[in-house]
Amino acid sequence: MSKKTPYDRNQPYNELPLLPPPYEKVITVEILQAAIGANKALAELKGLAKTLPNQSMLVNTISLREAKASTEIENIFTTDDELYKALSGEDDGLKGNAKEVLRYRQALLSGFNNIRTKGGLSIDLMIKIYQEIKQVNDGIRPPQTETVIKKRGSGNLGGTVVYTPPRGEKVIKQKLENLVSYLNDDNKYSHDALIKLAISHYQFEAIHPFRNGNGRAGRILSPLLLSQKNFWMCLFFI
Repeated sequence: MSKKTPYDRNQPYNELPLLPPPYEKVITVEILQAAIGANKALAELKGLAKTLPNQSMLVNTISLREAKASTEIENIFTTDDELYKALSGEDDGLKGNAKEVLRYRQALLSGFNNIRTKGGLSIDLMIKIYQEIKQVNDGIRPPQTETVIKKRGSGNLGGTVVYTPPRGEKVIKQKLENLVSYLNDDNKYSHDALIKLAISHYQFEAIHPFRNGNGRAGRILSPLLLSQKNFWMCLFFI
């Protein structure tokens, strides 16, 4: 039996396995128990939301706080006051980090409207989300960008390469097409929606299809998937 060649983090991981992952890695007692608990919590949230007289207040708050929390992961910080002033139209001269947060929120809402009208996730939708977040016109990163993921910080390991995502538009597109098929086809890929959410988030970030903004784009895809599968977000935007 031949020994498996170790992964070289300095080389593009074009051999990133396609979905679905091996059954025995996904369907375990621990994962199924966690999925049951999470599904129960979402069902309770959906039930509570129905009792609110004005659900738009809740969705505006949740989407804005999600945008704020997600962009903070990228070291983009702002205050609640700035965001709510902008949302209410009190601050027309919004700049800097607050503007980045509102772009994220707008990409989230645009993504939901796209799913509501077209019914599923797609590569085009992923590209539109990226373009709206970053305010650019390009799409899947070209091979000449030579994207690598480096360790943050100033210690001994700061700046070292931890991962090199797949490279080449054809390779990236193939892996995105597989990801989209996994998300949309519940007959062929019958995993629980929340299990799909976790797997797909890992896969999207491992593919790392864009020059920048992959973290924020990937985090937007998670609530969009919940909406597609008729979880809580679909209720709020009716």
